[in-house]
Amino acid sequence: MKRLIHLILPILLFLALIWFWEWAVGYWQVKKFVLPAPSAIWTALAQEASDLMAGKPGTLFASAFATLQTTLTAFALAAVTGILLAALFASSRLAEAMVAPYTVILQVTPVVAIAPLVLVWVGLDNAWVAVLILAWIVAFFPVLANATAGLKAADPNLRDLFRLYRASRWQTFTRLLIPSSLPYLLTGLKTAGGLALIGAVVAEFAAASGNSGGLAWRILEAGNRLQIAKMFAALILLALMGLALYAILSLIEWLLLRRWHGAVAR
Repeated sequence: MKRLIHLILPILLFLALIWFWEWAVGYWQVKKFVLPAPSAIWTALAQEASDLMAGKPGTLFASAFATLQTTLTAFALAAVTGILLAALFASSRLAEAMVAPYTVILQVTPVVAIAPLVLVWVGLDNAWVAVLILAWIVAFFPVLANATAGLKAADPNLRDLFRLYRASRWQTFTRLLIPSSLPYLLTGLKTAGGLALIGAVVAEFAAASGNSGGLAWRILEAGNRLQIAKMFAALILLALMGLALYAILSLIEWLLLRRWHGAVAR
């Protein structure tokens, strides 16, 4: 019963907010170019869907697919590189001391600041590659930091037990370090999923090029034409993509940890 209530209450709150939004726009006669009503946003989404079915180019849904493709690619690259580098850090303190400062510098450098450089290096004709690199930079560090912390968090007593039974480094890594690091790693991946989407959109804004074909360019285009309802429709698509990514990663976390991790089981 409690789970049903927890599911219904957010939906009721959402419906109440939508109703108030629709009423407030009509009651105070808010201009469409300032804040469109939810019905106008829904009409814009329906029109974009109709244009997509008709085969028209440049729809929001086609741009959303381009942004999603960039997001998933950047997320996959961040996951692979972050996990591999974390394994290196966990096995070699010297490697961590040498490389870790550069990963921190890479993380704290604003994407907007280095976007022009990346564009120059890869060329304007390869805007998608530039956006991918920038999105990877944003999503990379959470995976690295959480995976490194997880690999180092293994119980020292269990480490001693593995040494006592003369386990190889590979056996210790696969049977002790990886299982013990899973909660940390999955938390990092959930964070990186959202950041990959944010990084892709920010990178598209920073690139300021229609060659990437993403949603950020459509938002800029709609804003310049004062198509505010279309801008909100694009924002809704971005929010739905972010929710879907988080839900999928949360489901994976639950499936992997539900049998032995107390917090996830609850």
